[in-house]
Amino acid sequence: MRFLAYLVSGIRNEEEKICEGGGAKATENQHSKGRLTARERIHKLVDQDSFFELGLFAAYRMYEEWGGAPAAGVITGLARVESRMVMIIANDATVKAGAFFPMTSKKVIRAQNIAIDNRIPVIYLVDSAGIFLPLQEDVFPDTDDFGRVFRNNAVMSAMGIPQIAAIMGMCVAGGGYLPVMCDHVLMTDGSGLFLAGPALVQAAIGQKVSAEELGGAAMHSAISGTVDFHEPNDEACLLRIRSIIEKWGYRRQSPWDRKKPVSPALAAEEIYGIYDSSPARPYDVREVIARITDASKFDEYKAEYGKTLVCGYARIGGFAVGIVANQKMHAQATDHEGKKRMEFGGVIYTESAEKAARFIMDCNQNLIPLVFLHDVNGFMVGRDAEWSGIIKAGAKMVNAVSNSVVPKIAVILGGSFGAGHYAMCGKAYDPRFMFAWPTARYAVMSGDSAAGTLVEIKIRQLERGGKQLSDEDKKQLYESVKSSYDEQTDPRYGAARLWIDKIIDPVDTREAITTALEAAALNPDVPEFKVGVLQT
Repeated sequence: MRFLAYLVSGIRNEEEKICEGGGAKATENQHSKGRLTARERIHKLVDQDSFFELGLFAAYRMYEEWGGAPAAGVITGLARVESRMVMIIANDATVKAGAFFPMTSKKVIRAQNIAIDNRIPVIYLVDSAGIFLPLQEDVFPDTDDFGRVFRNNAVMSAMGIPQIAAIMGMCVAGGGYLPVMCDHVLMTDGSGLFLAGPALVQAAIGQKVSAEELGGAAMHSAISGTVDFHEPNDEACLLRIRSIIEKWGYRRQSPWDRKKPVSPALAAEEIYGIYDSSPARPYDVREVIARITDASKFDEYKAEYGKTLVCGYARIGGFAVGIVANQKMHAQATDHEGKKRMEFGGVIYTESAEKAARFIMDCNQNLIPLVFLHDVNGFMVGRDAEWSGIIKAGAKMVNAVSNSVVPKIAVILGGSFGAGHYAMCGKAYDPRFMFAWPTARYAVMSGDSAAGTLVEIKIRQLERGGKQLSDEDKKQLYESVKSSYDEQTDPRYGAARLWIDKIIDPVDTREAITTALEAAALNPDVPEFKVGVLQT
């Protein structure tokens, strides 16, 4: 219990540090221009206590040779504005003047993709110097780079997803297209919108012109006609955005069933005492489920079969959901010949995979969103597993997950390794949101397993060359590999690369899933469910 609380405290301390952005001096510089910081703008824009930040750990411990880029220099997240859910994308001008690093583009695109998948209106608070030129080759050209942002602007507009852009600082070069491709464009005095700044204009064509004359708010509102609303300052601009949103109409409702939420009968804080990452102390995942579901109720599906995966129906935040969770308790099973065997918790066996595949298909058939709770070591291996058809069963589960049309939300509680990660709706399988506890571990295999495997390979390579490693050398090699691997399996490493949308306190799991379901409910369109050919 204390270990988990310690991890949560450490994550919170790091989050507070990241939220400082470029630091006190950069904040003071922003204020000296009469501008609010990105976080101050968000605080004034959104309904009280409604901001649900995503991607906070983006670029964590990256770009250190350039002084780092806290939160990748852009703040993204869901919020309520005049009670309407929106996605906010706000450049943090305290971090390298809001310049786009490679992860900045990827973070903006991830936020846009969440908005596209869930039909969430987007508000851009623009204050950016454009591409970070020393790293331009990694920012500029590809499908997950800078240009994709503007492509997404156009696609979202065609899909009918509202977009509002407020230029509240610099908006230069290619970045100038973003606000102009939105439905509403606001601009504050002192801001600048131009394809080339005064210095570049003079160098290119010899014309001397001031920034205000070239691309100030007065010019764009009165002469070019680019700006819809000319605002005197940040505060007035943010009030205008709220006023616009307050008048929006409503679109079709989604088909996901929701009733009035009922709090769990059991306290969420008890999760600290239930969860244990030690293989020697397996926990019952149903005890975790009971602390996130409405009234702690759970209708377990095929409870006596395939026991290392727990499946069942519940409500979370009033929404009907189907839950697929790895069970860490060991279970006794009986094979087709009547022989008893012990099944290891956290491992997916043939029966477990078949059960989960059928359950996932049932949820799609009945329009029930899916929640995946990961703590998986992988699929069972060995002769008995192969003879039982583990590959066929695993393929069924992966097929069902891949072709699901209902919203999928994933939470990594502990390990999420190898093909087990894929089958449990890993990042490559289009979960609407991917959350992780501080205890999450995310890789092809665990650090211990990887170190053991790689050391064995290294020893054989050296032996073929006639060399021998001493026990001390073997130990040092093992520890070196394990240390590197453990760093890469840390959830902050994955969150830095946007494999994880948010690291959450286990106590907040219900709130995070509910917010994700509320976002998913904005998209009423459900494609026809087809799974294609299944191995039988």
